[in-house]
This record gives sequence, structure tokens and C-alpha cells, in this order.
Amino acid sequence: MGCPFPKLGERLQLCASFVRSGVRLCDVGTDHGYLPIFLAKQGKILYAVASDIRSGPLQNAQENLSRYHVSDLVETRISDGILKIGEDEADDFVIAGMGGELIMKILSQKSWVKNPQKHWILQPMSKAFELRAFLFENGFFTQQEKAVIDDKKVYSVMLVSYAPEKISRHPGDLYIGQICADSEAGKAYYQKELEDLAKRRNGAMISHKKADEERYAAEILAIQKLENL
Repeated sequence: MGCPFPKLGERLQLCASFVRSGVRLCDVGTDHGYLPIFLAKQGKILYAVASDIRSGPLQNAQENLSRYHVSDLVETRISDGILKIGEDEADDFVIAGMGGELIMKILSQKSWVKNPQKHWILQPMSKAFELRAFLFENGFFTQQEKAVIDDKKVYSVMLVSYAPEKISRHPGDLYIGQICADSEAGKAYYQKELEDLAKRRNGAMISHKKADEERYAAEILAIQKLENL
């Protein structure tokens, strides 16, 4: 009997669902390696590079690869982001479980990230607003974005590729992206962003920053309209 699949949390399950079938994968910051192992066991990917900046997590990943019998399909590699990853080594890239600032840094490491054929599955633990602004400014189009609740916290997962001609900006986009309020997780994400915007608006009121207060009020209204569609 073969080994069972590794158990993924809701957050990584959503990331895995965004990976295309029959591709080569790079899991940046792989940690325990469960995401590429899960996809390899499913037969969804051809091959994967599981990278991490630290040797400790990669040792754990290597042990898991042996445990689940996928060492021939998944290679481990020490790399700071994608610095040690070649353009031709992967089609889909998962960058999950790290802050938005670090994701932006990684996306700035190589010019080939703007290859339109590459798909980037991004899951920021913080600063999603700043990450979306970076993506807009650098020509990345969000093909899909969904919210997910994992361990009682709500997160977003984005599927993006370089396609500046497809980008259009709308009020509220930096706060909620392409997330719809048609699920428990989506509603929770909207509520979190609305609460954050209300705090920013109140801060602007106290500081007598009229322009900022009006901007935050307009963003709140735009999100509330989308929430009620």
C-alpha cells in the first residue's frame, strides 16, 4: 500500500487548486514540502522544485519526499527566492506563507517573471494591499483571487500573470482584489477590509486630513456596493 497524501490546510489547498495540470512547479519557501508532494501524488504536475532559503526546512522536505515516495518528481534546492531558479525550470510558481513585502522582493529578482506564460500563485500573510498595488504597477493581471479561512484567520490567494493590456483599475481593488463576497470566507475578507478602512478613515478625521478621509469613505462605499451585488 502506498503512503497517503499529506494533509494540507485550507490555505495551501486553495493554492494547490490554482496550479495547472501537467506543468512544472516551483514552490518558493517550501518549508515541509507538503504542497509539491500533494500535487505529485495527485499526478497533477510533471515535476517540481521545492526551494527554501534555509537548509533546515529543506532537510525536513527531503525526509517527507522519501516518506511519500516522490523523490524522483520533486527536487529540493536552497535558494533566496527565485535567485537560483532558472526560467525554463518551472511554469507555475507558488509563493505562499510569507509577507507581501517579501513576495514583492521575490517578484523583482528576475526579469523573466514577466514572461506571460508563467503563472504566479501568491498567498500573502500580510500587506495584501501593498502587494496588489505592486502587481498593478508592474503589469501583472489577476486571473483569479479567492479568500480562504484557515485556523480562524482569513487570507487571500491570487493567481496572476504578466498581461498589462488586461489590467483595469476600479475603486476598492487594492483592498479586495477580485474576491467576491459570495462565500463565508469572502464575506469575512470584506468585513476585515471594511473594518480596516473604517479605522483609517477615523484616523484621518482625527488628524484633520480631509482628502484622506474622503478617499477612505469612497473606498468603503465601493466595497459595500460590491459586497451587496
